[in-house]
Amino acid sequence: MSFGGPQWPQQGQGQGQQPYGQQPQQPGQWQQSQPYGQQPDPFAGARAPQSGSGTPDWGALADASAASGRRRRKLVVIGGAVAAVAVGAVVATAIVATNKSNDEAKNGGPTATGPAVPSDSATPAPSFSSVAPLPPPNPRDYISDAKKDKAPLSAEGLFPGRKLTMNGRAYAKGATSSTASCAAVTQGGLGPVLNANGCTRVLRATYVKDGVAVTVGVAVFPTDEQAMKAKKQATGGIAPLTGGGVGDFCHATVCLRRTNSIGRYVYLTQAGFLSGKKVTTGDQAVFKASDDLGTFAFNQIYARGRAQASAAAGAPGQ
Repeated sequence: MSFGGPQWPQQGQGQGQQPYGQQPQQPGQWQQSQPYGQQPDPFAGARAPQSGSGTPDWGALADASAASGRRRRKLVVIGGAVAAVAVGAVVATAIVATNKSNDEAKNGGPTATGPAVPSDSATPAPSFSSVAPLPPPNPRDYISDAKKDKAPLSAEGLFPGRKLTMNGRAYAKGATSSTASCAAVTQGGLGPVLNANGCTRVLRATYVKDGVAVTVGVAVFPTDEQAMKAKKQATGGIAPLTGGGVGDFCHATVCLRRTNSIGRYVYLTQAGFLSGKKVTTGDQAVFKASDDLGTFAFNQIYARGRAQASAAAGAPGQ
């Protein structure tokens, strides 16, 4: 019966052959074969010596133990010596490094890093003023008070050249005028309002474009408060200025009147048709002309303040 494992040769099978590695067995002699590739016992030499009686040789064992102890003590002594040499080398290196640092310090070597130490120096340290600089002058300050607004003022200076262009539209300039009789160059109830609020001068100029004429007037007051009151109380309008190739307009007809102010100046416009036609809300050419000339007057007055502010900023002590 077989269990599936290796089978040994049975009697009568392969007679005359011996298993590999075995020697022929003599009749009456038992011999153990050594398996293929088996090496001698590596611990054979470490086994306890046997005496002739088959008991361990205790004297030999004592000698072997003493020899092993001597070897261990020798290794410990050698290891201690090596460690001592290593420690000595580290200490020597540290001493050399310290001496080198001392030499560098004595001979002006590298300075140690860290916070700077104050010392007397011929170069003074920078200083900063704790006082904030004054803000630049405001142009409105110079056009709001006659005490500061000292620049020359004339009709030709306020309305220069022979024409102007605003928003791509060109206007030809007609006549100009300047008078201290403010009420004399007004219509309706504007004259009394100007006089009541201290008007000192009125400057005018007329511009024309495509049959539309516009007279722009600038009334001057001592302060911006007086100019603001005049603007709020204004009725009527500035009188049209003829001449310089411009005929009469805005008499006995309807025209567009506007009033505004900046600083101590009130600027006004009177716009209408040279033909005498009445102005209606649909006449955009008249409205555009009024807007252009009003914006031009504003820009000219503000430029006056800006020029004086710039001059003050560049003056000594400012």
